[in-house]
Formats: sequence, structure tokens, C-alpha cells
Amino acid sequence: MFDLPCVLFAGGKSSRMGQDKSLLPFGGYTSLAEFQYCRLSKLFTHVFISTKTADKFDFEANFILDPSDVDFAPTAGFVSAFDTLACERFFVLSVDSPFVNEECIRTLLDADSADLDAVIAKTSSGTHPLTGLYHVSLLGEFRRMLQESDHRLGKLLSVSATRFVEFENEDPFMNLNQPHEYEEALSRYNNKNSNQ
Repeated sequence: MFDLPCVLFAGGKSSRMGQDKSLLPFGGYTSLAEFQYCRLSKLFTHVFISTKTADKFDFEANFILDPSDVDFAPTAGFVSAFDTLACERFFVLSVDSPFVNEECIRTLLDADSADLDAVIAKTSSGTHPLTGLYHVSLLGEFRRMLQESDHRLGKLLSVSATRFVEFENEDPFMNLNQPHEYEEALSRYNNKNSNQ
């Protein structure tokens, strides 16, 4: 198991999906969030869900709540997570990335070193700021960004000591942002499991 906390980000607006994607059924679970939490709990010693409210979930988990006065923003999740966990670093994954596997995670962890601020997955389609490791050295910047309502993770990473790890295969990094992507992911997951 990976001996660092994993924070699953599930507090977004899901505006393109038209409904809260973290609550959509997936992989035999009543919600994508529960699927991800159970899957990641087999890989990490501690898994937490970053969200605005825990009330919407119908399963037991470790939750880290965003400040109530902040709109939907990952920066709020990062500040709350660092404040709650008081750790040197943690792994982050977006709730809508159900195919990021153990091999991808291990590759990112192996690329980490103490002199870095972050280690982030990158594919031909671009960087994936919510798939990677963040160090507490960025907490001051996250606080500033939150205060200034600046939520551009890409900009922060571009001016920090970030190692971008290139992956040739785009498939594990599929995001479920729109209804057709959710349907495609369901089909892909079901096909993969029926062939095993």
C-alpha cells in the first residue's frame, strides 16, 4: 500500500454533467464517489474525500469539508486538506477519473523528491492537475489564491517546482465531464470487467 494520504476531490459543480457526477452510479456502487473511495482504500493507507458537504453521500468515509463561505474551488479543498492532515504531502485524484490505476499512481510517486512542490500527470491532451502529488510547500500559495479567488491550478504549477510526468496512454486519464463521457466510461468499465 502507498503510505501517504490520498485526497479524492468531489466538491465540484458538475455544471457540464447537469447533475452531481460524484453521485452517479458506477462499477456496481451507488455512486462514483463510493466506487473511487473503496478502490483507492485498497491502494492507500488513508483516503479522504474533499467536498463541500458530507450529507449528500450515503456511505461511511473520511471527509474533509471545504470552508462554507467559499464557492466551488479546488483551492479551498487544498487548504482544508493540508490544514486537516498536517502532512508533508498527499496524493490527489478527481472523483471523475475512475481509470487512474495503481501503475499510474506508482509512476507519479516514484518521480517525487523532497525538493519538489508537485508531481503531476501529463498526456498529449495536456496536464492533469488533479492527478498527482502536492507538497505542503505550496500551502502559502494556496492560501493566497483562495483569498484572491484565483483558482488557476495550471498557473500555480507552471511557476512552482513541478515535475510533469508524461504518460503515452491517454485512457487512464479520461474525465467524466459530460453525459456522453459518463456513458462511455460505464461501457468501458463493464466491457473490461466482462472480459476478465
